[in-house]
Amino acid sequence: MAKLEYIHVRKCFDQTTVLPDISLTIPHGSFTVFVGPSGCGKSTLLRLTAGLEDVTSGTLKIDDQDVTDQRPTARGVAMVFQSYALYPHMNVADNIGFALKMAKLPKEDIRRKVAAAAETLQLTPYLSRKPGELSGGQRQRVAIGRAIVREPKVFLFDEPLSNLDAALRTQMRVELAQLHERLGATMIYVTHDQVEAMTLADRIVVLNKGIIEQLGAPLELYAKPRTLFVAGFIGSPKMNLFTGKVAEAAGAHTLGVRPEHLDVNEKGGEWRGEIQFIERLGSDTFLHVKVPDIGLVVARTEGTTLNNGGQTIGLTPRPGFVHRFNAEGMAI
Repeated sequence: MAKLEYIHVRKCFDQTTVLPDISLTIPHGSFTVFVGPSGCGKSTLLRLTAGLEDVTSGTLKIDDQDVTDQRPTARGVAMVFQSYALYPHMNVADNIGFALKMAKLPKEDIRRKVAAAAETLQLTPYLSRKPGELSGGQRQRVAIGRAIVREPKVFLFDEPLSNLDAALRTQMRVELAQLHERLGATMIYVTHDQVEAMTLADRIVVLNKGIIEQLGAPLELYAKPRTLFVAGFIGSPKMNLFTGKVAEAAGAHTLGVRPEHLDVNEKGGEWRGEIQFIERLGSDTFLHVKVPDIGLVVARTEGTTLNNGGQTIGLTPRPGFVHRFNAEGMAI
């Protein structure tokens, strides 16, 4: 395990500043997720951590040691990329142990470390297979195994599940969470998928245009977003955000209500509108309701709801679950 510190870290590419000023501490043994839209700087921050990019200014520490100018191999980190980058002519065992072979470790030590990693990742039956004989999820496990055998202080994951289909992504999220629990290692995970961030992280760092918008536990960010950006980014479906008279009446520039915090009433309700579209997902149903002077509002109901398109219904925000934001996009 290791603690990481970013102290006024800045990164520029020519005249373009990608990370203006990042100061952040990542505790020992945490599973921290950097999340944000494309171009927000999350992958750049990860590459700075790995030493694959040079820091323009500032300091990066791992376990209180300044590693800002250290070579990647000297930092005690291991990175798992979006592309598996496996050697197609090597079997699973040789792929996992390749870095150890290059480091000239004794064959018996390599065999032992590879066997232990394979057992952890449930790859033991596949050690003699080539990557082309594996599923996408199995290939990603091999890439993770290659990182595990190096026994790094910090694991870095750069959108490792984006090449997998939906079912495999769900399975791999569970496996990564279980792997973190078994290893107790410090892990940093980059994704643009806020669902991955919510389900994997014990701490989320939300980035926007190279700036940390908010840092905290997943449910903290969900329940108490500090900015309009975080409110609109965290949550699926996203928070309803309203401007105009309805926001002004609440003393805000923008008003926010999550779909599950709107009570549906067929005869009454604070906001009356017509159902434009219905998403039936089985366990949940999402009603898209056009409310005059407000716009389209999404409300979450039970999956067995019998509401129909074209029906007029009422929506009432639950007290205590309404979010207000000022003109600068900060929570008030």
